[in-house]
Amino acid sequence: MIKYCQGCGAPLQEEDPNKRGFIPKIDPAADKLYCKRCFRLNNYNELPKILATNKEYEAVVDDLLTKNGLIVLIVDLFDFTGTFIPKILDKLRNKNVILVANKLDLLPKSVKIEHIVDWLSYMVNRMFFRADAIHVVSSKKGYYLDDLMNTIDYLRKGRDVYVVGVTNVGKSSLINSLLKAYSDVQDNLITTSEFPGTTLDLIEIPLDENSSIYDSPGIVNRHQIAHLIDENTLKDILPQSELRPVNYQLNCKQTLYFGGLARLDFLNGSKTSMTCYFHRRLQIHRTKLENADALYNRHKTLKPEVEELKDIQSFKTYQFRLPENKVDVVISGLGFVTIHCPNALIEVKAPEQVGVFIREALI
Repeated sequence: MIKYCQGCGAPLQEEDPNKRGFIPKIDPAADKLYCKRCFRLNNYNELPKILATNKEYEAVVDDLLTKNGLIVLIVDLFDFTGTFIPKILDKLRNKNVILVANKLDLLPKSVKIEHIVDWLSYMVNRMFFRADAIHVVSSKKGYYLDDLMNTIDYLRKGRDVYVVGVTNVGKSSLINSLLKAYSDVQDNLITTSEFPGTTLDLIEIPLDENSSIYDSPGIVNRHQIAHLIDENTLKDILPQSELRPVNYQLNCKQTLYFGGLARLDFLNGSKTSMTCYFHRRLQIHRTKLENADALYNRHKTLKPEVEELKDIQSFKTYQFRLPENKVDVVISGLGFVTIHCPNALIEVKAPEQVGVFIREALI
């Protein structure tokens, strides 16, 4: 009988330590077994060397979508635009879907939950996507899990539940939080970490005698900056606690650098306030636009950086003419800047693979 890793879902095997599911010895009597990869990830926070390809992830997700189950789509409130992506939405049309925006604990406590739900409804409608329900939660703090669980029980009608989303939105963390809150389980069943690609295969957890909840592998969204930096840098850009907005008054022809990972140039417009929402350890530098290129190319001040990008000319440039309303300028997986300066012209420079978006302001 094949046994599966409780942490990542991979079939366990004793033969090849370089392949997924390796364990030195499989104990046939054990209920919960973890492969060596998950054991080291859980206990030493060691970056996993064994990752599935995105094609393999999508094959798993495509297979579960052929089943008659309730879909719980997890997105990241901190990086909504980068995690609510067409690749997933197209697969979920005509399915019963609960949209769950995770990581509420990262937003300032002054933001009202009703406003966030209204904003999410607006963004969903703009993508022509239909959700049976929308929930805002924090798997880390346990916020609003009761409401989510009640909706899942009501909408699933005895069916299985499949949790889907891109990497790093907190799917496994959410399932672990639900298990702790609504079962006798107190230890994490599923491996979680900030590293993309932790879950390798479907992980089944029984809900009752006839149905289960399944954690699925995260589809890798290459637009997120986490895929371009090393594991030591991740902890300096992925926030783990409430974001504290930092305001900068910018004149025309000034620049903001976000570490050495991206920059925003204020090309044209009246003096305005820019509110930055980034990890508090990420250093933000303000400089004159005429000095901005030289500042990056010196490679002494701006950290962290993408090692392969040796000069600012290696970055991709995005230009936006700002509308009448307040907007967020989003650098996927890094943070966002809230601006209200109608008709101003800005440019954003970021690594070519990283998504840069403009959207209706969240806060």
